[in-house]
Order: sequence, then C-alpha cells, then structure tokens
Amino acid sequence: MDKKQKKRKKAAVVKDAVQENQVLSCLQSASKPLNLAELAAQFKCDPGILESLLQEMEMQGQVIRTRKNRYGIPEKMNLFVGTIQGHPKGYAFFIPDVERDDFFISRENMGGAMHNDRVVVRPLGFSLQGKRAEGEVIRVLKRANSTVVGVFDETNRQFGFVIPDEKRLGTDIFVPRARAKGARSGDKVVVEITSYPGLRRNPEGKVIERFGAAGDPGVDILSIVKKYGLPEEFPRRVLKEAAGISLTVPPEDQEGRWDLRDLPMITIDSEDARDLDDAVSLETLSNGTYRLGVHIADVSFYVKENSELDKEAFERGTSVYLVDRVIPMLPPRLSNGICSLNAGEDRLAISVFMEINNEGNVVRYDVGPSVIRVNERMSYTGVRRILEDNDAELCQRYADFTLTLQKMQELCLVLRRRRKIRGALDFDFPESKVTLDQEGHPVDVLLLERTIAEQIIEEFMLIANETVARHLSQLEVPFLYRVHEEPKTEKLEALNEFLHGFGFHIPTGKGVHPRFFQEILHKAEGRPEQLVVHTVMLRSLQHARYDPKPLGHFGLAVQYYTHFTAPIRRYSDLITHRVLWDVMAHSRMHPKRQKKLEGLMPRYAEQTSERELVAEEAERETVDLKQVEYMRGFVGDVFEAIVVSITNFGMFAALPNGIEGLVHVSTMADDYYLFDEKNYTLTGEHTAKVYRIGDKVKVQLVRASIEDREIDFELVT
Repeated sequence: MDKKQKKRKKAAVVKDAVQENQVLSCLQSASKPLNLAELAAQFKCDPGILESLLQEMEMQGQVIRTRKNRYGIPEKMNLFVGTIQGHPKGYAFFIPDVERDDFFISRENMGGAMHNDRVVVRPLGFSLQGKRAEGEVIRVLKRANSTVVGVFDETNRQFGFVIPDEKRLGTDIFVPRARAKGARSGDKVVVEITSYPGLRRNPEGKVIERFGAAGDPGVDILSIVKKYGLPEEFPRRVLKEAAGISLTVPPEDQEGRWDLRDLPMITIDSEDARDLDDAVSLETLSNGTYRLGVHIADVSFYVKENSELDKEAFERGTSVYLVDRVIPMLPPRLSNGICSLNAGEDRLAISVFMEINNEGNVVRYDVGPSVIRVNERMSYTGVRRILEDNDAELCQRYADFTLTLQKMQELCLVLRRRRKIRGALDFDFPESKVTLDQEGHPVDVLLLERTIAEQIIEEFMLIANETVARHLSQLEVPFLYRVHEEPKTEKLEALNEFLHGFGFHIPTGKGVHPRFFQEILHKAEGRPEQLVVHTVMLRSLQHARYDPKPLGHFGLAVQYYTHFTAPIRRYSDLITHRVLWDVMAHSRMHPKRQKKLEGLMPRYAEQTSERELVAEEAERETVDLKQVEYMRGFVGDVFEAIVVSITNFGMFAALPNGIEGLVHVSTMADDYYLFDEKNYTLTGEHTAKVYRIGDKVKVQLVRASIEDREIDFELVT
C-alpha cells in the first residue's frame, strides 16, 4: 500500500469517527479559530487521526488554516471560497460559493490564479465606481488548467509563446525552445503548465503534443476536444473488457425477468441517433386509464460496479455530442450494440409500467427487469408527419402503430397539462443545428423545431424519471437526485425590479413557487415584451445539477426527481439503475450496502455535475465555431434580425436561423447610447431612441472571426 492509499484509508477511518459537519459545527460555534489539539480535545480523539480530515476539508475550502496553524470557517474570517472567471484583458471576476455578489479581481490581485481555478479571496472594499466589491486572491485551492491548447508563436530561437484558444486565460504561456518539441509558428499544440503566473511573470510550460497547423481540416474541432480534455479513444483495458461481452442475449441472462417480447413497443429518436436508450409502449385499460411502459436499456447488467468499463464511464461522466462527432461514455460495442434497443433484437431492460388517469396522475406503477424486443424504430420526423400531416405513405407503413401514436399524443397532452397546472416552467428556446459536408465544412444552419414527436418522448421520460425518484425516495435508499434549486435572493430581487417596468411581480416570502414564474410567462405570451421577459427570467434561474439530497426541482415543480432514462450516455442514470437493482433483488437494501452508497453519492454527484458542465461547454463551442465559419461566406450581406441580449458594450442580434452576432455600441454612430442594467436597454443620450430585447433590427455582417469565435454586425438604418 503506497502513501496515498494509506492517507485515503486514514481519512476514511476518521470520517467514520468524526463527520465533516461535526467539525464545521464546532468551528462555527467557536469564538476563535482552533488549533489541531483544541479540536481533538473537543472530539476526544488523537490529533494525528483528525489531521487528515482537516487537510481534506481545507483543500475543499470548507475550512481555512491560518499561518499559525489554526482552523476556522472562511466567512467568519471574512474570506470567501469560490471560482475565478477570467477575462481576456487579464482581470477576472470571483464567483463565491455562498449567496452574495461577485467580486472584481484586478490583474495585480490575481495571486497566480487562472480562469476556472478554485480560490480563496479576501475582500478589499469597492471599486472606484462604487458598484462592485473588489477582492484579492490569497490562495489557490484547485488548479483548473494543467494543460492548455493554443497556437505556438515562435518569437526567436531561444523561446516562443503559446497563445491559448481559451481567451479568458488572459495571458500567453512562455515556452523555452528546448521544451517546444519542435513546434513552429502556427502549429496547434497542447502545452503543459510547469510554472503558474506571478505578478509580472507569464505562466511557463512545455509542449507535450503537436496536432497540426491552425486552419488544417479537422484541427478546429480537435482543438476543442483537447481543450476540454475529452478522451479521444478508450483505453485497451476497457476495450478488452467490452470485447468479452456477448452481442446477443443468451437464455440464462433472461431468467427472472418479465418477458415482454410480445408487447408492441417502439423507439422514437432522431434519424442519426445510434445509442437508443429508451423504448415506449402504450395500452388503454378498460377503466379508461392509460398503461404507459417506459423500457430503458439495462446497462448496469453489463457495466458492473468497479469494473474497467465502470471506472472509465465514471471518469467520462457523460457522452459528448459535438457538432461533427460523438464521444461516447461507453465503447461502441455497448453504446451502439448490445445496450442499444435496436428494432427486431432481444435486449435486456428495466421497465416501468405506469397506470395514468385522465388528470395525468400515476395511480399505480411497477418497476422490474425485463427482456424486450422493439418492433419499430421510428424517427421524430416520421411521427410528426403521421400525427400532424396524416402522411398516407407513413400511415400505411406503420399501420400497426398509427392508433397507438394517436393515443400517445393524447396522453402527452394530458401529462403536459398536468405539469402546467402544478406550475412547471416551459421555456421554448429553439436550438440551431449545423449541417456539415463530408470535409467538415458547414453548409447550412437551421433552427430545430420541437414538434409533438419530441414532446411525446419528453413527457414520457419526465414521468418515468419522476416515478422512479418517488419510488426510491419512499424506500429511503441513497441515490442521485436531479435538483434545480429556487433562484437566489439577489437574482430574484433584480428580476422583480426589472419586471415592475412591465407591471409584473413575483411574490417573495418564505419561498418562491415556480407557478409565479409560469403565470408571468403566460401573461407575456404574444406581447412585445415576451422575448425579453423570457430571457431575463431564464437568466435568474440556477443551473440544474446532481445531489444526494432531495433539494427539489424548481423548473419541474416537483420535490423528487432523478435521471433514469439514459444510462448509455449518462453515468447518473447508470447509478440509478444500480440502486434499483439493489432493491429489486433483495426487496430492501442491506445496511452495509446502504452505508457504502451514502458515502459514494456525494462523489458521484460532484463528478457527474462537473462532467455535464464540461460537455455542455464543449458542445456549445463546436456549434459556435461552425456557425462563425458558415457566416464567413456572407460578409457584407444585410439581414433581418431580432435583439436577444443587451450589455454595456452593445447588443446581440439573432438571425432567423439562430446565429447571433454583436452590434458593438461604438458602431452605433447616430448617438451616444447609455446602458440601463436594470431594464436591459440601450438609450440614445440625445435622440432618446431605445433598443430593447425583442426589437427587430436590420444588420449588416461586417466580421466573422474563427480565431475569436466572434460575429460582428452593424446596424443598417
């Protein structure tokens, strides 16, 4: 056993004896920071045993250790823990973990921190404008950037610099010639940081990989893959384990399962989908209720806990859907093979049958392992054409399921109505889809419409996730909740201040209900201010994440919600399946297993939430990149657009295909425009002309920069 393993084992022993919350409670009630001996005396334990727990808590920013080796709560010491958000000009903003305003961090007060680092900040007062608190980084807890992707610039024979693709890093990286790995100016490289920045010193690094010249085909997307550290291939040990899994379902694997192969069921997905997680079935019962079946690939049967496949899936956390490729969580043998619910093939699943009444309430349900055989693979486009266009050819081809699809539409609307009645939010912002040619160049950009076909699957998956969450919470077993906490107080106050201008108000008190948001969305529908109200309300909401505690899902207006329906591509869902197996196999969870899972869930929640954010950023950046590349062919053209966002430096306008560009305030030459941050407007100082979100404008494309991922418009008057 090496030193690290001994340290982890020692920390685990301490956690059994003294819990983190006990230490925090002790320090919270203390009149001053306590040293190790004083804390050990409080818990009547050996100081050496307690030390490893305190070190771990210090690394997480839960406690602060002073120069005199005393421990205290950050806020009680007027210190804050959070994340740095860099700016291309070298300064940054600090986002505290606790609920309070951001801090401005000047370049001089960065303390060697870089974009996305976890840090401790000390407040310094207010900026000269008196509007924003300033702070100083006094400690870096966790580095976010061990490697950086960028373009090598060969300054001279002795050294060069790497110009990062991530502009928010705010600085180039110095590379001595001996550590440049033969890179030449214009090469795209990965540089490992060997020395982090100082007050007057750039970070220093060494080139560890060269992968082509900037502008070469495919290098643009590959740069984003490497920037976010996305794994390009599966390790051999993982592929070897996957190769040992059968691509068919032998009779012994079907034992103890519901045999549902004679139950008519279909999959509905996009035309290009290859990993089919879910199938659906629907029957109408004699009492007038619906019997909905949601059948999810039983990935946990093949990906055993602590196996090589499981370890790799945990590290990846999720599949990543880039504009030109998919980076799967599981090897293709599983994701596109034995775990994908391909039509006409026997597959193992976990099935949830829900009896749903005409009000959309689940009056009875069953959850169990099954063996299924999907009858038809259908697409969103095909289902929409059957239900909305009554396409004769498709109705004939899928005659066995036409009536079922009509009943699915009926149930979908029932479930949708039920969600609206309880106050669930529904922001319908369409997404852009970029079409590429064989060489990876964009040839078209279109807005994706959410049709009745997408809505059917969305509603069925939502009710299945909700049912499984309620089932597991009633059993009082540990699992991952999908949580979406209510808006923070200051965000809510700012939102109300904005809404007052339109005659709207969200009641605040002990708690805010999502129904209040939904009522305003409904009132604004069809009015000129609809887009601005939708946009500002969406910005006020928190980001959904995973947590071991049932903190509620504000957007869906439910207390208990989980992710169960996509175990091929989300590790969180795989965890839910494992917990279901624990309770299905033994009716109840063994106490030892329960205690083990309780210890693992916080780690699972942190990893899955973190990897989801990385995937979202990478996916968004590849779409933005290809949109900019697409627009390069239209420089000089004039377009009709709509204002979708307003800032102090200008306004963003969106074209009918969803592509956005900036109209910088400096190009609005007919007046000096003043930004109203409370009402999100730009007002001409002399003309009193006002620009608001939702305004229609005519713009000319003047710049489309792939390097900066920026599109610039100018107003056409």
